[in-house]
Amino acid sequence: METVENSNPKPLSVKEWLITLLLMAIPLVGIIMLFIYAFGSNENPNRQNWAKAQLIMMAIIIGLVIFALILFGSIFAAMMAARG
Repeated sequence: METVENSNPKPLSVKEWLITLLLMAIPLVGIIMLFIYAFGSNENPNRQNWAKAQLIMMAIIIGLVIFALILFGSIFAAMMAARG
């Protein structure tokens, strides 16, 4: 019979969460650490799911920003073309 490691993972302590959040505040390091936490094999499943959710939210926000830039950029370009 196979045993499953991490079938009941230990919750992260407040200290571990503080370290995680401090790392996320460092530009570029935070994004790299999100990928490590999300796809690392030895990570706590709670932190892994949190990192995956953060990456999904970042992708949604980046997509919305790109959409808004294209939309407002085209409106601005149309206004400038109508003016000239």
